[in-house]
Amino acid sequence: MVVRELRVAGHDAVHIGEVLRLDAPDVDILEHAAQEARVIVAADTDFGERLAARRAAQPSVVLFHRQTGRRPREQAALLLANLSSVEADLHGGAIVVVEERRVRVRALPITEP
Repeated sequence: MVVRELRVAGHDAVHIGEVLRLDAPDVDILEHAAQEARVIVAADTDFGERLAARRAAQPSVVLFHRQTGRRPREQAALLLANLSSVEADLHGGAIVVVEERRVRVRALPITEP
């Protein structure tokens, strides 16, 4: 589990099932994360779309790209290997897309040109 790997590495990580129902709507997860100043880590790209629609600066989201390994240990290792390079972005509000060979950052709030 990604949460376990993040905790082992010393991060204050919480699984959504510890604070909300596992089937909680995305909007509830976004609200909870914003209130708790947490970063959402997910493979569900809907979070990025919902953040863009809300035009909010928080919460930040880390998204694993579809081609990224789906095993939690692989995802955690990839995140931990890149976390220091995106930490400031996450504190400022960002969508971070993690792929096996690159990391993309989009600052929040997302506004149309």
